[in-house]
Amino acid sequence: MPMEIGEGDGSEEMLRNIHISSYDDDADPKEVEDLMNDDDDNENDEVQKSVTLGFVEKPKNKWSLLRQLFPSKASGVPAWLDPNDLPSGRSHLCDICGEPLQFLLQVYAPTSDRESTFHRALYLFTCLSMSCLLRDQHGQCKRPAVNASRSVKVFRCQLPHDNPFYSTEPPRHDGSDKPLGSGAPLCNWCGTWKGDKVCGSCREARYCSEKHQAMHWHSGHKVTCQNSSTNAGNSSAEDQKPASRSLWPEYEIVNEDEAEYDVDVPADLGNTNCLVSRNQMDDSINSLIDCFQGDSDRRSWGNFQQRIARAPGQVLRYCRNVGARPLWPMSSGQPSTADIPNCRYCGKPRRFELQVLPQLLYFFGMKNDADSLDWATIVVYSCEASCDGAAGYKEEFAWVQVSSPSQVVP
Repeated sequence: MPMEIGEGDGSEEMLRNIHISSYDDDADPKEVEDLMNDDDDNENDEVQKSVTLGFVEKPKNKWSLLRQLFPSKASGVPAWLDPNDLPSGRSHLCDICGEPLQFLLQVYAPTSDRESTFHRALYLFTCLSMSCLLRDQHGQCKRPAVNASRSVKVFRCQLPHDNPFYSTEPPRHDGSDKPLGSGAPLCNWCGTWKGDKVCGSCREARYCSEKHQAMHWHSGHKVTCQNSSTNAGNSSAEDQKPASRSLWPEYEIVNEDEAEYDVDVPADLGNTNCLVSRNQMDDSINSLIDCFQGDSDRRSWGNFQQRIARAPGQVLRYCRNVGARPLWPMSSGQPSTADIPNCRYCGKPRRFELQVLPQLLYFFGMKNDADSLDWATIVVYSCEASCDGAAGYKEEFAWVQVSSPSQVVP
């Protein structure tokens, strides 16, 4: 669903009712109130713009998240807007460990100011290694961002209304919508990246990397390769089902205006039908407390918790308006203006567009173990001009706020 418009079917009621507790259940209520009241500067940092909130829910139909319906979605495999000119070279790899990145989410976010952005989407990917994520975060401030080694990458794709991939008629959303053609063959293991490597035996299975070819071989392709009766190499991207069992469960992202939640939050919002249990969501948020570096972080947390509590099920915050800023969980680890590199394609500044919240990890079944993937927030900055160019997918910039900058990097 288009995030810029800020309209949608609405999230499931059970997502709205997830409870987020305060950062210290035993804390003095007066102390908490004082910390929030003292945070005027932090509150002013987030210019009050119309913010669109993203919630996850199970897709209603098996066709709901296909690319011809221009979905916003989390995990599973991406619905590539341009199905042919996918990110190439080493752009699909973690710059630190060299492993293929895993799909995190995509947001369909067209703009109305130009014909070339009639269709527009952002795609976010991450390395599964927490060690790489920590090194990424620590490296953000220590070297020029344009040369940084990244474990989190974001790509922007946009198309005009009249394009070779989709009808100019709006989707019917009844299961009958079809794209105008098939896309590039994808990796048979991850179903995410272009399969430009072919199995030397069957000449049918395709892979994005030697690592995924080896994983597929040892997981069963070794047995089925010689007896393969399916033409995996020539099947369309939509027909392929990735063999990997490590992909996170797939969700649709639905959106609502944050203004709809400008009400006092009851103290007890218990709901036994939540997709994620109340205790899990509390753990997701309260795990950040261990990283606090004094009152400054606590004040930022007070503001963050107060805003998030209006709609505890939110996993994403979106606002591309001029002057909009992220809602930071902590004061430490925030970027300066100089830390955000200009667009590498047109040279214009990048500006805040969206942020991903830590709640999303619990919909993926992540735990709070020391080595588990975790973040305070991931903030995406995109070209303010949403520039055009030859590349089908242009890399934008993601700032990772994982934890206290003093945390030791492995």
